[in-house]
Amino acid sequence: MNPRFVLKLSCPDRAGIVHAVTGVLLQQGGNILTSHQHGDADHARFFMRIEFEAAADEVALQAAFKPLAEEFGMDWELVARARKTRVLLLVSKLGHCLNDLLFRVQTGHLPIEIPAIVSNHRDFYQLAASHNIPFHHFPLLGGTQAQKQAQEAKIREVVADNQIDLVVLARYMQILSPELCRDLSGRAINIHHSFLPSFKGAKPYHQAYERGVKLIGATAHYVTSDLDEGPIIEQEVARIDHSMPPEQLVGIGRDMECVALARAIQWHAEHRVLLNGNRTVVFR
Repeated sequence: MNPRFVLKLSCPDRAGIVHAVTGVLLQQGGNILTSHQHGDADHARFFMRIEFEAAADEVALQAAFKPLAEEFGMDWELVARARKTRVLLLVSKLGHCLNDLLFRVQTGHLPIEIPAIVSNHRDFYQLAASHNIPFHHFPLLGGTQAQKQAQEAKIREVVADNQIDLVVLARYMQILSPELCRDLSGRAINIHHSFLPSFKGAKPYHQAYERGVKLIGATAHYVTSDLDEGPIIEQEVARIDHSMPPEQLVGIGRDMECVALARAIQWHAEHRVLLNGNRTVVFR
């Protein structure tokens, strides 16, 4: 069986894109297994994801596709399907998302590698050790701006040293600097409760309880310098009622955060997510 590859691309919409792309793959002996495309009429932009098998190697395929990508003005990526995304997890003092992700990886349900975990607290070093993953404690209690910059410099070192493809804020309760957000654009995912911005500040679930909401949720999105307003990848919701106290809402919310974050990471790792300005196109 020939190795599998994924090609994803976006470009200004025009006639002949699909024909041209599949023609290049055919010339390289490619056999298309799945193909998805979407045309955004509002922005006249075309999106495509193709999974195919071919006898050629990744470098040769990229070289063959590059002239076409330049001709059509494409943003594109072509990768071997077998290559696992290398993920750095950032966490603070809430470990439900961290624990869920580690379990999914351990049981083979999430196709990623986790070379390192970074935290501004020591709470989960034993959990990391139980999965044989290096744990980096970079404290920030009462940190000045200079100390925060130094701490982010250490995170950058971990990213570089471990050849990290994706950074995941698994309930990491620190705001990344605009510079780091820019450098990780399209390569960092965050999770938060969907009450933002409706219920800002402390205890959002308690605020929602006081307002008698009937629907709560969680949102996984790419990180930008605009806090909790990056392009949304996935959302999970649950219906609630008056009989549920705030503590129960918190528990439901944590479950939804785990599910939404895991899906977003999986779709990113499978190269199913394409950025479309402030939105995303997700080929499930």
